[in-house]
Amino acid sequence: MTDKPLIEMKQITKSYGGIRALKGIDFHLYQGEVRALLGENGAGKSTLMKILSGAESMDSGEILVNGETVSVTSPKRSRDLGISTIYQEFILAPQLSVAENIFLDRLSERKGLICWKALCQKAGALLKQMGFENIDPMTKVGDLPVAYQQIVEICKALSREARVLILDEPTAVLTFHEIEKLFQVIRKLRDEGWGIIYISHRLEEVFQICDRATILKDGTLVGAYELRGMEKKDLVNLMVGRTMQNYYPPREINIGQEVLRAEHLKAGSLVDDVSFQVRAGEVLGFYGLVGAGRTETMRALFGADVLQEGEIRLEGNKIQIRNPSEAVKNGIGLLPEDRKKEGVLLKLPIRWNTTLSNIKTFSFWGIHNHRREREVARKALKDLHTKYGSLEDAANSLSGGNQQKVALAKWLVAGCKVVILDEPTRGVDIGAKREIYSIINELARAGTGIVVVSSEMEEIMNISDRILVMRCGKITGELKKEEITEQRLIQLAMGVS
Repeated sequence: MTDKPLIEMKQITKSYGGIRALKGIDFHLYQGEVRALLGENGAGKSTLMKILSGAESMDSGEILVNGETVSVTSPKRSRDLGISTIYQEFILAPQLSVAENIFLDRLSERKGLICWKALCQKAGALLKQMGFENIDPMTKVGDLPVAYQQIVEICKALSREARVLILDEPTAVLTFHEIEKLFQVIRKLRDEGWGIIYISHRLEEVFQICDRATILKDGTLVGAYELRGMEKKDLVNLMVGRTMQNYYPPREINIGQEVLRAEHLKAGSLVDDVSFQVRAGEVLGFYGLVGAGRTETMRALFGADVLQEGEIRLEGNKIQIRNPSEAVKNGIGLLPEDRKKEGVLLKLPIRWNTTLSNIKTFSFWGIHNHRREREVARKALKDLHTKYGSLEDAANSLSGGNQQKVALAKWLVAGCKVVILDEPTRGVDIGAKREIYSIINELARAGTGIVVVSSEMEEIMNISDRILVMRCGKITGELKKEEITEQRLIQLAMGVS
């Protein structure tokens, strides 16, 4: 790492209406550095990076690249300055080849004619440079695993001769092996003099890959810190602005009678003879690598996917669930993995999103009790410490973490007997995670059966009373509380005896 900054952002301010999103932020990125950008949802991280990537304009401030003041007026201008952003949702054309995606805006250099041989050679050289020569440049991007799609995005940045790479939650859907491969690429780029901005809520990864951390809170700069010598709790306390003693809040475990039993479920290729049960007041964890079939199992149980075979019993009674509506009527709720597509209705009011699962209880003789509905919505959102302007604002006005809280509040209002939470804290900040853990504990204390699907090992180990591990569509093992260890989870997830 050199003393010369690649990027300097000085006194950056940004307002949306009367809300100050950024209040005089200073940010520096150096050559040969991996810099973490941390903060709770709504802290201003995304806004600051949108300004650097040209997706948003700042109200005031100054941006310098290699010591020279620049005007970042558009994403194209940002790319021309050597800044490349890789978002959680990749900007790729799935029906086109790897080579076409890498050079999409520069396919032809000879009057509209494309030299496919040269294109593939250049793409192959970039892939080899990254250590992924096993990726065929002519393969359709849509046929690649998510981790390889991410490598294609990085090769796009390489092809444009970028020197700054912004990574937004880059490991959200990657397996252990894929994360390590990504970290190898990041270290290689760092050693070649790139500056890398790493945005993540997974602090264990931050300590593993980053050199320094810049922390924001409520649109202000908390500070910039060397990570060497710091502990996780120190970062957490700086991010939330207070001392957090118990990251995983304690819970009185009082497990009752069986509330849900699923037997011999089959659905598609990733749910193959799955059986399990959950008891009232129990938090049952589902663990496994990406593609193990956990999400598919929950969707089939909830009626979101077709259940080809199997039997479901609720409180001992056999029930039939052919669609999500029947699941909800029977007292089963599902917080889906993809909150933007399935968890919330982004263009509808926050109030509707919160009460939609139980909307009939607010209507009597054809008259809708709006006052009562608003009271219930406010209480549910308050319990989850949700930050929002008005109940009538659209859900897309919220940060990602607060959208997740609204999606969870919907099932608090419904009063379900069983709640299934699929990756409930993905993309959620440290403080919000603890609030979600507290809500899980409260639901369990009230006698609700909880099923949690999580790819975060530390999380699943700390919140579960019992864990089932899946691999290739089957349950490969069950671990009681006293049997849960990292080694056993990895062995069962990877099929290692």
